[in-house]
Amino acid sequence: MKKKIFALCGSTRANSANLQLLKAIATLSANEFEIEIYDQLAALPHFNPDRDNETPPELVTTLREKIKACDGVLICTPEYVFSLPGSLKNAIEWTVSTTLFSHKPTAIITASGLGDQAHASLQLIMKTLEANMTEHTQLHIAGVRNKVNADGEIMDKSTLKKINELIKSLSGLIKEK
Repeated sequence: MKKKIFALCGSTRANSANLQLLKAIATLSANEFEIEIYDQLAALPHFNPDRDNETPPELVTTLREKIKACDGVLICTPEYVFSLPGSLKNAIEWTVSTTLFSHKPTAIITASGLGDQAHASLQLIMKTLEANMTEHTQLHIAGVRNKVNADGEIMDKSTLKKINELIKSLSGLIKEK
């Protein structure tokens, strides 16, 4: 039976390189994973601790249910101004009061022009949330526009190899669970 992966794309651009990467990963892992790419990131309300109570906004409840129900989470994000995009940080903030990421098999990819700062930030955040990650379920792809074309084809052989290793490592984490 295929494992369910919930994917968060940090970019809200309609045809971003990050979305293309997630679609490529869905194709590459189709025999093993059923990947759902979350498409409501831009619609989530701004995080407000006062609204994080027994009845949070409906979109937040749905996001949380999807994370809870999946076998693993895959996050792919660009870097904006040396940090995570606000919309991705917002989504993650809606999970802080929960234990949804605690021990959840998780893979993270930062795919951007540079991406060092965003990758370090995402690593710290997910570690703080106790996501189950290894060094093999974390990937930093600098210069992504030269490695993935507009059709989502991974043109760089080294990047393709690393993505396949990430898929295999995430699968391994899920099987250990």
